[in-house]
Amino acid sequence: MKLIKWLLPLMILAFISCVQNEKKYAFVDGENIYSAEGELLHLTGVNLGNWLLPEGYMFKLRKCNSPNKIDQAIRELIGNSATTAFWDSFLDNYITEPDIKWLSESGVNIVRLPFDYRLLTHDDFLGRDIHGYKYLDSAITWCAKNNIYVLMDMHGAPGGQTGDNIDNSDGYPWLMVDEGMKEITCQVWQEIAERYAKDTTVIGYNLLNEPIPHYFDKDSLKPSLEPLYKRITAAIREVDKNHIVFIGGAVWETDFSVFTEPFDKNLAYTFHKYWMPPVQNEIQQYIDFRDEHNVPILMGESGENDDEWVKAFRELLDSNNIHWTFWPYKKMDNTRGPMNFNKPEAYDSFVQYAESDRTTFGNIRALKDSLDGIKPEEIIKVLNQFVENSKFENCYPNEGYCNALGIKH
Repeated sequence: MKLIKWLLPLMILAFISCVQNEKKYAFVDGENIYSAEGELLHLTGVNLGNWLLPEGYMFKLRKCNSPNKIDQAIRELIGNSATTAFWDSFLDNYITEPDIKWLSESGVNIVRLPFDYRLLTHDDFLGRDIHGYKYLDSAITWCAKNNIYVLMDMHGAPGGQTGDNIDNSDGYPWLMVDEGMKEITCQVWQEIAERYAKDTTVIGYNLLNEPIPHYFDKDSLKPSLEPLYKRITAAIREVDKNHIVFIGGAVWETDFSVFTEPFDKNLAYTFHKYWMPPVQNEIQQYIDFRDEHNVPILMGESGENDDEWVKAFRELLDSNNIHWTFWPYKKMDNTRGPMNFNKPEAYDSFVQYAESDRTTFGNIRALKDSLDGIKPEEIIKVLNQFVENSKFENCYPNEGYCNALGIKH
């Protein structure tokens, strides 16, 4: 009896400790997401696109549009050492703490953080082995100081889940059919989850961005998607039982027909929607899915449209209690995002070279001889100015777009 009396308080303390531990993290309950304190959350935010996975169109490039292609064009123009210096400067300055502070003061409570898996491994990223957890760590630290959740988004997965420029892949969603790439994806996600398992600023893990587009035989590839999500989630749960797992549909993250029953108690579903009428019918399938399965849904990407359209779609999402993160936060010389910065003078010379036919070494030599402004020192100056202009202190809000999102500026 004395032993029981002695053990009982310890058991109660252990139980309380477990309950308190569980409440450290945002969590799913039915179709809602709650803070650790039990506050009902409505997640509203932006994507930090172009930072940890550069995209061609945000560099004003169309053909030369993946990180590997952009990097190659720059190396041809200015050499390896100068290119490495440019990317280091870009990664150190494109998104910094003042950007996050501004977002927090604007009313944003979440950022989706796209990244290329190569940043976290010893695979080639932007021309070398970067192994850049420091960038993720910095972003999470800034967001913690400014009360913003971070949603980790594997925008480029091993093998490629999309097979286009946006996943920096080899032109096919090999991840869907390549066993080795699936295993590496699970390993990378497990490493990420182990690193951030105790970090309460991280709200969760967005496993894959826009898998299986319409270009390919999507009907043969789609059956592999949910099993892959289950496999990645199982790897994560070995080291992290608390963070929310976010999974998106097939066909540019629009098709929820790939899903069966929810397979994890802390699961949320994401969809992307661009360039359609901002009306109820366009999102009803996702609401129906939410209602049927009693799960949260997040609109992970939209935007790239005029202010009137963005306002109408954002209000539609809010009226249906759908969480959202619009794409992207910052762009050069473009009003279709909250933040803008100026294009450097002579930047078009770089674009002209990068977009030209460079399929042979002869073409490369001829281009460098014939185009104006292609001297290495001039291109270095232009690229350095790109980085300088992109710094927060040199950016300026797009007032109309900010108003459309309902954020302060």
